[in-house]
Amino acid sequence: MNKIQLTIILSLIFFFMGTSISNAAVNAHITYTVTFPEAQAHYADIELNISELDQPTLDLKMPVWTPGSYLVREFTRNIETISAAANGKELYLQKVRKNIWHLNTAGLSTIIIKYRVYAFEISVRTSFIDDSHAFLSSPDMFIYPANMLHSPSTIHIIPYKGWTTVSSSLEKVNGDTFTRYSPDYDILFDSPIEIGTQDVFGFTASGVNYEVAMVGGGKYDKERLKKDLPKIVEEETAIFGENPNKHYTFIVHNALKGGGGLEHLSSTTLGASRDAYATEAGYQNFLALAAHEHFHLWNVKRLRPIALGPFDYDNENYTTNLWIAEGFTAYYQDIIVRRTQLYSPENYLGSLAENINQQENLPGTRVQALSESSFDAWIKAYRPNENSANSTISYYTKGALVGMFMDLEIINDTKGKNSLDDVMKYMYNEYYKVKKRGYTDAEFKQAVEKFAGKNLDDFYAKYINGLTPMDYDGYLSYAGYKLTNALAANNDPALGITTVAGISKIIVSSVVRGGSAWVSGINVNDEVTAIDGAALTTTTGVLAGKKPGDKILVTVIRDGLTLNIPVTLLKNNRVKYKIEELPNVTSEQLVVRKKWLSIK
Repeated sequence: MNKIQLTIILSLIFFFMGTSISNAAVNAHITYTVTFPEAQAHYADIELNISELDQPTLDLKMPVWTPGSYLVREFTRNIETISAAANGKELYLQKVRKNIWHLNTAGLSTIIIKYRVYAFEISVRTSFIDDSHAFLSSPDMFIYPANMLHSPSTIHIIPYKGWTTVSSSLEKVNGDTFTRYSPDYDILFDSPIEIGTQDVFGFTASGVNYEVAMVGGGKYDKERLKKDLPKIVEEETAIFGENPNKHYTFIVHNALKGGGGLEHLSSTTLGASRDAYATEAGYQNFLALAAHEHFHLWNVKRLRPIALGPFDYDNENYTTNLWIAEGFTAYYQDIIVRRTQLYSPENYLGSLAENINQQENLPGTRVQALSESSFDAWIKAYRPNENSANSTISYYTKGALVGMFMDLEIINDTKGKNSLDDVMKYMYNEYYKVKKRGYTDAEFKQAVEKFAGKNLDDFYAKYINGLTPMDYDGYLSYAGYKLTNALAANNDPALGITTVAGISKIIVSSVVRGGSAWVSGINVNDEVTAIDGAALTTTTGVLAGKKPGDKILVTVIRDGLTLNIPVTLLKNNRVKYKIEELPNVTSEQLVVRKKWLSIK
């Protein structure tokens, strides 16, 4: 037998082995039963039943991260016990990796896996269980057969006492709210499940039925939300030309202090303050959050960077394009609410100025490029430390500002004919609907250039891959606006530290890059006890009467030792921008302004 013949035979063997396993995976029947015998202690018991098996071995896996939240979270750390059985006998289940168990299944057609999960992390991206409700973030709850990602599954929920309602984008089975069906694991892992006594109401917008599940109470006005949320849905749908859902679910967790959101294919989970709805600012912030996460059903869940799908649930999925996936979504959240007329133009410009201040007061803006912040999300964005503000930026904030620049560039260059909306719709149709894949960096750039009618190499070199200061006035001037800095004439000094709030001691929690404390060697965790020999109980007003160049002596306790640190005070370089109208606005600038801000 020569090498060619051997290669052909081996290829045929592997082909038929692969076909056999693939067919086994397709034929297998998968069901989960979820119970909560000790909900008050934050546990769920899960039984995974896999029947109609026909393969010699089986690996069971659990994802290590949640799509949309770019951090490896090691979900298996919350599995307390796990066992396998078949035909009434226990099987040997071997853990071979941090998230993989191996099982011999030769001659077995049905196996049952039982495991217990601890869930007590309050966030939109992790599961939480107590005796009032259960929020199941599917990736950290459901172990799956490794070769069956494309297999359907059924989830039976046996509720804890008093729980009456399930909210999820997963389809009901035979109308039973406690039995849900998922056509594959990508959809299951993208479909959180809320179980409890949540307040549920709905509305219809863009031909889609929407469910809103309010958890934890709150001072919300259901009738107002049923009037305003559809406006957001319809404005966003208008950009892409279609709403690809049959139904969509908002799961809203209301808490004393809540925030954040996580997008899913046909649902989202939002965190909100239960009292914030009562103020106009709080209500508008909630609308912007809802607009952000809902916009993701197109941007990132369907129109996506090529690295973000199909997902590798075992490892990081790196991309330099989170500034589009998240940053553009952050840009659109406020623009969309403005288009509904629920924001005034002044409110929108005020919010935009706050974003500019956030970006420009961050020392990291001179250190980390936008594309780098996206790629490094897995190791930096979700693991901030005391120096993060000095060395990193947010791809949300700068990405939103870059989105604004691109929008204004396109509107200006086409005299109001095109906008960033046209780019997003084109990309959605071209890559999600036609090519059925994600886009590359170069492909997105080409689309922006297509509608701007110009080469953007220089733009990308400056603002995406470089550290060039952002030309806010240059782009805002297209719409007849400029920035003014309320602190421009300020000559006050600053120590350049922040301190831990809510404790009796003055403990340094961060030191600003290039500031007085940074240059002089004051450290995070130093306890500041005196300035120029005068004991301190607060840092408020301690530099009154001082000016840049003055010298002071700061006394700190570091690791139990008292140190006297000479400090030369430097100028406070913080900015506080607001957006104002330019004098003598031209008709061309008004065209851009009206298109950009939806002014009739």
